[in-house]
Amino acid sequence: MNAPVLEDTAESPSTSRAETSYTLNVPSETAPLQQVLVHTPGREVDLVPPDSRLDLLFDDILYVEHAREEHDRMCKLFDTLIGEPGGVLQISDLLRQAFAREEARYYFVEEMCRIAKITNLQAFEKELKQLTDEELHQFAFTGELPLAIRIPPVPNLMFTRDLAAVVTDHIIISHPATAARARENIIISTILHYHPGFASVQDRILKMPPGVTFEGGDVLVASPEVVLIGHSERTSVTGVMAAASKLFADTSVEHVVMVDLPKRRSSMHLDTVFTFSGPDECVVFPPLFTEDQTGNVVHFTPDANAPNRFGCEVRVDLKSTLEDLLGHEMTFIPCGGRNTLSQEREQWTDGANFFAMAPYVVVGYERNSRTFEAMMEHGYRVVTAGSFLSYYAESPFEPEERLAIKLEGTELSRGRGGPRCMTLPIRRSQA
Repeated sequence: MNAPVLEDTAESPSTSRAETSYTLNVPSETAPLQQVLVHTPGREVDLVPPDSRLDLLFDDILYVEHAREEHDRMCKLFDTLIGEPGGVLQISDLLRQAFAREEARYYFVEEMCRIAKITNLQAFEKELKQLTDEELHQFAFTGELPLAIRIPPVPNLMFTRDLAAVVTDHIIISHPATAARARENIIISTILHYHPGFASVQDRILKMPPGVTFEGGDVLVASPEVVLIGHSERTSVTGVMAAASKLFADTSVEHVVMVDLPKRRSSMHLDTVFTFSGPDECVVFPPLFTEDQTGNVVHFTPDANAPNRFGCEVRVDLKSTLEDLLGHEMTFIPCGGRNTLSQEREQWTDGANFFAMAPYVVVGYERNSRTFEAMMEHGYRVVTAGSFLSYYAESPFEPEERLAIKLEGTELSRGRGGPRCMTLPIRRSQA
């Protein structure tokens, strides 16, 4: 009997097209969005067992239908701002299109057999290579097969930010810290190497060396020359240094700023405690970025005389470091406002994890009310996603004011990842 078919994402706001050629360009965190990779949660989320949810890095069980509705609403925001078809690319569609090539399917199967030895998956390699495109596509997400074997689903794929990091015109493929996310690395690698739309960027794909851990949620592009990388629960020091080495060698980056974070789930990535809302403005979790927090910032620069080495300097704090490197003052807006308990509560529900669709146009979870109040104090008009979409239903969006958009709903936030976590921009404009 065939396993259930993975829920199709065709109803999502935008779908990718196999004949399109994609380019990479992310000069900063807040340049106007032009193209972004997402994954609307599907059947793989429905397959998370309560007893083993923590093994799959999920704190709770999501109601997938409501989660999809909330995710679709977020994607519609991106469609509205981008203003043209093809701006929102679904990972599910891209993988299906890549699987049209036999070499892509064989690569995926061989990599899966390499990492899944504990389940003896390699014993089924021949049968896996004989699966249809759609059967293998289903297996990639759900772990279900019309064979006498089943492996866990990949519910964390909705957090596409962790798959990779686009810095200027290059993309670094992540090397996940946990076995639960290893298949995600294979999925994004298959897409980047075998989807025809990415054929022109093959020489711009950067890979991490064996033995390091590195996830995209720890990378923030302040400017084409300045990149922040978190040393976190998910990204090791060797991962930071390997990424810095590759960025110095292959991109316009001249400064890598490592931010040392507490090694705990609530601050698993840098973007869980720090995100840009504008070129000179950030939303931060105050306890980690006060004057008392000194010595947790290290500034790396390339060594002109030794290509594989670079200098490092311990800095006083992140704010003064950014002001020095970017050449202008920075404003830090407190997640949760001024109240310490509110800061802790709202950071727990991704209050600091805003996604900038354009300079000073950001989206975050509605439930973090104190954070939105702090945004209002800094000149933002706060609106719901629904009202934003209704207002711009008949006219193109032109950013004319500071906007903080509240993404309604409570289901996605239970997955412990905010709007930035659920987005992987591959192209932004230079403006």
